Amino acid sequence: MPSAPLLIADIPWLLYRAYFGVPKSILGSDGRPVNALLGTVNALLAVIEERPIRAVVACFGAEQAAYRVELYPPYHAHREPMPAELAGQWAKAPDLLASLGWTVCDAGQLEADDAMFSHARVETQAGGEALLLTADRDLYQAVDERTVVVKLEKGRITEEIGPEQVRERYHGVGPVQVPDLIALRGDPSDGLPGAPGVGVKTAAELLSRHGTLEGVLAAAESDDRQTRPRATAALLTNAELLRAFKDIATLRRIDVQRPTDRPTDFAAGARAAGELGMTRLAERLSQLA
Repeated sequence: MPSAPLLIADIPWLLYRAYFGVPKSILGSDGRPVNALLGTVNALLAVIEERPIRAVVACFGAEQAAYRVELYPPYHAHREPMPAELAGQWAKAPDLLASLGWTVCDAGQLEADDAMFSHARVETQAGGEALLLTADRDLYQAVDERTVVVKLEKGRITEEIGPEQVRERYHGVGPVQVPDLIALRGDPSDGLPGAPGVGVKTAAELLSRHGTLEGVLAAAESDDRQTRPRATAALLTNAELLRAFKDIATLRRIDVQRPTDRPTDFAAGARAAGELGMTRLAERLSQLA
């Protein structure tokens, strides 16, 4: 009987999502908000209650990898600094998540996406399956026949995004071409503008004909008649910058170990939640235990 999949979670995204989506009036024992912690744990519990999971990996990382900023200084520069109330909860998150028996993985100088990508590859290479809980479309490049991105809305999984769903979203562009697509059309969430005047449809058309960013640039340099003159000019003028964008968008592998099967320790999680003054979460976890 095949093993249940590994759940790999984008904790920075979950913390930010909960901080701005769950009332800040929910306070812990120190009188400070615990809304981000509560929303993060509840989101993970929602997946666990809906799907059999063999183990959970909670991924952290730098807000922006230094080498990506060196390649393009405006990378992530448009983002506001982390609110102090969220920073306090962020510091408590690893211990709370670990108390539940979940593996906490910190990518160090790289980003949580890189840790997620690495765990997904290790899992599938060992014959397992991976569920990626994230809203970051960079991770569509990790999708394959054994790896899906799960979409969570209102406490339930509403979609599993596999290779076919990626191609549907991106007009035929497959997972391995996602970094090329991001380079060409840009990614506003990361501050990457892409090639001026090249949107997702034009980028998809170019990649369907030429396969990769390098193929697109080579065609532009050879005066490919199928490429519109305005797009050709944008490609040639920004060629080195587009290569930098692809490098930024390409997720990196880090050295990670495949976690063993490990059920969630609801009882220990309840104790940790209680110590933080998260009474309702502690009660929920006690009931699950």
